[in-house]
Amino acid sequence: MASSLESQGLVAEPYWWDAAPLSDLAQVPLPERVDVAVVGSGYTGLSAALTLARAGRQVAVFEAETPGIGASTRNGGIASGSIRLSHDALVRRLGLEGAVAVHREGKAARRELVDFLEREKIACDFSLSGRFTGARTAKDYEGLAREAELLSRHGDIETQVVPRAEQHREIGSDVYHGGVVRPDIGGLHPGRFHQGLLARAQEAGVIVLAWTPVTGIEREAEGFTVATARGTVNARETIVATNGYSGPSTGWLQRRMIPIQSQIIATEPLDRQVMDRLMPRARMIGDTCRLHHYYRPSPDGTRILFGGRAGATKADPRASGARLHRDLLRVFPDLEGVAISHSWSGYTGFTFDELPHLAVHDGVHYPTGFCGSGVVWAPYLGRKAALRILGAKDAETVFDRGHLQTRPLYGGQPWFLPAVFAYYGLRDRLPF
Repeated sequence: MASSLESQGLVAEPYWWDAAPLSDLAQVPLPERVDVAVVGSGYTGLSAALTLARAGRQVAVFEAETPGIGASTRNGGIASGSIRLSHDALVRRLGLEGAVAVHREGKAARRELVDFLEREKIACDFSLSGRFTGARTAKDYEGLAREAELLSRHGDIETQVVPRAEQHREIGSDVYHGGVVRPDIGGLHPGRFHQGLLARAQEAGVIVLAWTPVTGIEREAEGFTVATARGTVNARETIVATNGYSGPSTGWLQRRMIPIQSQIIATEPLDRQVMDRLMPRARMIGDTCRLHHYYRPSPDGTRILFGGRAGATKADPRASGARLHRDLLRVFPDLEGVAISHSWSGYTGFTFDELPHLAVHDGVHYPTGFCGSGVVWAPYLGRKAALRILGAKDAETVFDRGHLQTRPLYGGQPWFLPAVFAYYGLRDRLPF
């Protein structure tokens, strides 16, 4: 197995960059003043910037490196808009009315993404393929079936329960005990999506400042002073869109975000009959493992992209990819001997309550906490932050809940993750 990851052709960069390389933007002068400063050039920041610019605001987006270097081009491209919490957990947390509102907003966010891609003519291989979630155990299957019934009853979300005897119509593997299909979930090419979003923002007049790391944000009487490594810019409003890549310059958010490293590997091109056998419906796929796996066919249908938790600390892509490769072979033993062409990682941003948020602190807007479902939630909440600045009627969101939790002595370095990952890994190896 190790030889597959040590092959001469392994690329320790996202597979997505092959077809959508990052834009090497020329450095432009800092403006002296803008209406809105946006920190971060991923889906969240660019969506907010585009909305504001089209409303006539002058907007500058600050990026520490190359636009899109973070999670927006490192994710798996699964457009789920999922919430980590089950329906029952949502009801306990928010009440039935609040849980229904979350489901309703998830449907709206998925629909908004599809409408945006069509309206803006962004060619990013979007497909409403559906997602199959496999049950790790028979007990998990019962839980998935109950969750499906609750989503149908309270969320008006279509689901299809697939018993183990029929799961080969969804996946060419015997590792699961049945599962559930969500037809409303699809996939896209995250690199091409980011390229299209960046192009639309620039066409609208957004100033994108690459290689301009923000070093501090100070509130002033008339707005904010945004300090960067290249100088300062004055802004009437500020949006921080850094999520799992938050650092000391955005310390309030850093103390409230848990950055968790996620890893993806890509196989070499496979024969068509192999792809048809292993992924017969070309679905997005997930499972109920506590150290969750997510995987899918590549947009051209020639490879399997397999993702999961890379580990609690930053690691060499080959080392963490080797662990993920072992998991891939447990699901698809037929891939023994197949080479891995790409291995890469990125950071998701989790909140302590496992919900997305549109928070405001000291006048700064923070759309954040997508908890691994940023393909849908990041552009959606970025746009909501912009609409709130504009005073628009449709700025409301169930995720504007005011309080963004932290924990005593937590400073943004999740020291507790090694123990959590070890415990979850042990639980996943148990047959119950």
